[in-house]
Amino acid sequence: MSNRAKSFLITGVVYVVALVVAISAAFQFIESHQWLVVITGHLFATLIVFIASQIYKNSSLYDPFWSVAPIPIAIYIALWPESTEINLEKVILILIPVMYWSLRLTANWIRDWGGLEHEDFRYINLKTKPFAFLIDLFGIHIYPTLQVNLSLFPIYYALSVSTNEVGILLYLSSLFTVLAVTLELVSDEQMRIFRRNASNKGKTMRQGLWSYSRHPNYLGEILFWWGLYLMTISLDTSYWYLFICPLIMNLMFSLITCQMMDNRSLERRPDYADYMKSTRQLIIWKTN
Repeated sequence: MSNRAKSFLITGVVYVVALVVAISAAFQFIESHQWLVVITGHLFATLIVFIASQIYKNSSLYDPFWSVAPIPIAIYIALWPESTEINLEKVILILIPVMYWSLRLTANWIRDWGGLEHEDFRYINLKTKPFAFLIDLFGIHIYPTLQVNLSLFPIYYALSVSTNEVGILLYLSSLFTVLAVTLELVSDEQMRIFRRNASNKGKTMRQGLWSYSRHPNYLGEILFWWGLYLMTISLDTSYWYLFICPLIMNLMFSLITCQMMDNRSLERRPDYADYMKSTRQLIIWKTN
């Protein structure tokens, strides 16, 4: 068995164990508020992945958790809603973009991950700082889990609480969310094709969507989370205040993730500074 295949096997086993532990922990709170049940399971699963990342000395074990964990959460609140009413049309319209997003992002990770011998440069950099263990636990594992949990929160109201009828707005917002994921898909594929060409090594990608945005893939990711919010308020506008959920995700990408990627590119590509001057961080629009 190759090292990469072994890495995927280990990751799969870790995630199965995490799911079993999550269900067991969540069941202890089954009579509580449904989202307390969700966050309990989510956090316990995170701790299992964290323990495994310590054993294998690679925090990239956590990477697929971002896209895998929302699936059992969405299925749980869809099939066991607090309202006890299951509207199949609503469930399909909301779960299709969520499943599409999860499968696409997970497949993207599978294609690109080099195995346990490789770790995300951002994690490596963070671990060089003081209190590395705490940064690993809270910054690399628990914080992203809480971020995803918060940004998923709107669909708790859409799938589990709301009993409103489905209207055209849910169809439109569901389509918007699917298109957001497609934006990610196209962006990542364009970058993958660019990197396959050995002559492009050390050069900045300026083709396709990347000629209009420095991070079109992250733009698609951000719009996906806004799509979850739009699907929720399309059912009931009284949940308007939940905009804080995708907004915090938006800020994380624009203020932290994109900045880290830009700084890394500035160090590795001599033409990146010019690219930054002519291309916006996220919005698909030329600056000159």
